[in-house]
Amino acid sequence: MNTPLLQIKNLALAFPSENGFNEVVHTISFDLNKNEILGIVGESGSGKSVTNLAVLGLLPSKAQIQGEVLFHADSNTIDLLKLNAKAFQNIRGNRISMIFQEPMSSLNPSLTCGYQVLEIILQHNSISKKEAKAQVIALFNKVKLPRAEQRYKHYPHQLSGGQKQRVMIAMAIACKPDILIADEPTTALDVTVQKEIILLLKTLQEETQMSIIFITHDLALIAEIADNVLVMYQGDIVEEGAVTAVFNNPQHNYTKALIHTKPSLKERLRTLPTISDFLTTAHFEKSIITASERKQMHQAIYAQEPLLEVDNLATYFGKKEQLVKAVDEVSLKIYKGETLGLVGESGCGKTTLGRSIMGLEKVTKGTIRYQGKDITKLSAKQRKALAQDIQIIFQDPYGSLNPKLMVGQAIMEPMQVHQLYKDTETRKEKVFEILEKVGLERAHFYRYPHEFSGGQRQRIGIARTIALRPKIIICDESVSALDVSVQAQVLNLLNVLKNEFGFTYIFISHDLAVVKYMADQLVVMNKGKIAEMGDADVLYSKPQSAYTKQLIEAIPKGVVSEL
Repeated sequence: MNTPLLQIKNLALAFPSENGFNEVVHTISFDLNKNEILGIVGESGSGKSVTNLAVLGLLPSKAQIQGEVLFHADSNTIDLLKLNAKAFQNIRGNRISMIFQEPMSSLNPSLTCGYQVLEIILQHNSISKKEAKAQVIALFNKVKLPRAEQRYKHYPHQLSGGQKQRVMIAMAIACKPDILIADEPTTALDVTVQKEIILLLKTLQEETQMSIIFITHDLALIAEIADNVLVMYQGDIVEEGAVTAVFNNPQHNYTKALIHTKPSLKERLRTLPTISDFLTTAHFEKSIITASERKQMHQAIYAQEPLLEVDNLATYFGKKEQLVKAVDEVSLKIYKGETLGLVGESGCGKTTLGRSIMGLEKVTKGTIRYQGKDITKLSAKQRKALAQDIQIIFQDPYGSLNPKLMVGQAIMEPMQVHQLYKDTETRKEKVFEILEKVGLERAHFYRYPHEFSGGQRQRIGIARTIALRPKIIICDESVSALDVSVQAQVLNLLNVLKNEFGFTYIFISHDLAVVKYMADQLVVMNKGKIAEMGDADVLYSKPQSAYTKQLIEAIPKGVVSEL
């Protein structure tokens, strides 16, 4: 039997806490073989990323580490946990490389993309700058970065998210590593760019025979790329094996939960299952919204007059020579009680359309009529009054909350601005009610944003939005940064609130599966224009435009297990 390339033996990791040390990884063991793509899947806090940071010697000095990390290379066995910082420099970036989740924060904004890759090559190879530069351009071509020679001179901010990730991949493979660790490398990317990156990594792996550890919270991605998979939950490996075996016949309830918390593209569930549904009961009883039920709901919704009408709307940026038509003559109607889905890749204009409706972007031409009145030319006073009726939930709840304000104060603030309710005590009581409505506790009123998880912060963002009881809520990528199970909880919450308060949603996302699940009507945008629009289920099953077909084909569809 061949010796594995990497062996993790009885690895336990703990970090300092108020009460001594908090163990986050509990004595796990696994192997990575030569020429293998190993998927590690689990939610935030499962221990998957911190395990691989230990492999690279990137944990803080105060961390407690037990066990062995054995790297078998060149007929030698090295315990990576016993290396000093200087010895690790010869391994890290050379023999074992890593691609991080967020390329913008991993690349130095003050250095050109080419120079940053050049540095890595010069650090580990005795060659001239001219030879190294030629290698960088060859690498940029290898990772299919367009106009490689020009990109060499560009800074990170001049590249798109997908292009920056390609630079990171070029940097990671520059020294032909034995092992490449890819930590959530496609999470922030559009579905089409994500597919390109997955294909690129598979192609590079086949060409170079390197081994890859691919870390994600998305099982469908693992099914697309990996040979074998480890499922991690709360610091333990709960299931492992060949991808097809694990996904077609999952044994652990947590694995079953991860598979089914993602919205199905085949059927429309009334409520998405969550992790707790699977961990507390042996079987999740699903309830499906039938086609006839859906038709009946739509007849009631579309029998009304439109709540909001967008007519030939255009929002342009820049001057004549460099005019960007972010939204280009878009027309659509939104009805009370409807969820209108807006989908498309980054730069397609969906967020700008939402911001134009909110009055956060100046409209170039066209009209937006809310309850029959054109709202594109309102005064500041009129716009303030309208803000009570049209609210937005942002993608990053932490960035949209004041870190110095207790969350209760943050939720109460818009009530005060719009002079809702008679006094502070009444408003405070309303905030308590809203916190409980979104699945939080009254005691959370007195805590600060940094004391909450990502999913809890998104609930706080929702609470702040619904505090004004708006008519229309724009959800701008409001679940895209969340783990699949937390995402399911938030989507369920949005639907419950919609039914209870009669909200109308404009749901913006690049994730077609999520938008299809939430939406009544679906609008596909491309380069500022509407590429296609219609009933969400019909549009998905029978897309007419080539662009929509491309988006649908790019959705990872590797998980086939049934409930």
